[in-house]
Amino acid sequence: MSIYAIADLHLSFTPGKEKPMDIFGPRWHDHAGRLKEHWCREIKEEDTVIVAGDISWALKLEEAKFDLDWVDDLPGHKVFLKGNHDLWWNGITRLNRMYDSITFLQNDCYFAEGIYICGSRGWITPDNEEYVADEDEKIYKREMLRLEASLQQAEADMKRRSAAQGSGKDWDLSPEKVEKPEILGVLHYPPVSKPAAFSGFQQLFEDHGVKRVIYGHIHGEEGFQNTIMGDYRGIRYQLVSLDYLNCKPLLIKE
Repeated sequence: MSIYAIADLHLSFTPGKEKPMDIFGPRWHDHAGRLKEHWCREIKEEDTVIVAGDISWALKLEEAKFDLDWVDDLPGHKVFLKGNHDLWWNGITRLNRMYDSITFLQNDCYFAEGIYICGSRGWITPDNEEYVADEDEKIYKREMLRLEASLQQAEADMKRRSAAQGSGKDWDLSPEKVEKPEILGVLHYPPVSKPAAFSGFQQLFEDHGVKRVIYGHIHGEEGFQNTIMGDYRGIRYQLVSLDYLNCKPLLIKE
């Protein structure tokens, strides 16, 4: 049972609403077909796949359902986080009733293979030249609150599991029991706009002992060269946008 991750599927299977991605460069040529090929070759039904936002170009849920059904048919359990283009995302309770193979994550965490998956959409950070305090600060702070809520849910569950293991009850001694769970941070936006800067998202990750963060949203060669990647202040940052990964989900844990 393994964990994989990818972001920015940018699907558009809604009849009459197709949006070819080839115009954005050769990395996007037949991206859905190539993604499905890699996905079905590598990922098994018992695996978990994190999809870090920008899943569908649809504006309404009834339109997005064509894309969600397509992902639902792929192997594995999928954990979705919202992206800036996921305008169809509305009503987390309703979304989580739609599919057995998909968990829509918001203000919560998901536990798999000894890893707590925690995150939020994120937002552009104050170091970004396009950041407008009057417009962006409210969203930036709200997304930090959502990230913090997700991290707190993981810590609360970790304490519950730890206490339960000590009690010796049969239901506590499940295959999910681990000695030291890891918290994986997931955002759609990068955690900071300039690698040399520092954001509230990064501070939250540090405060909660996160050692690894994945994110999407960044596209194109110039973007790849100017985003935060690698180790910084004890945290490993990884970009998982579909074009960066050449349509192949990244193995997070075997």
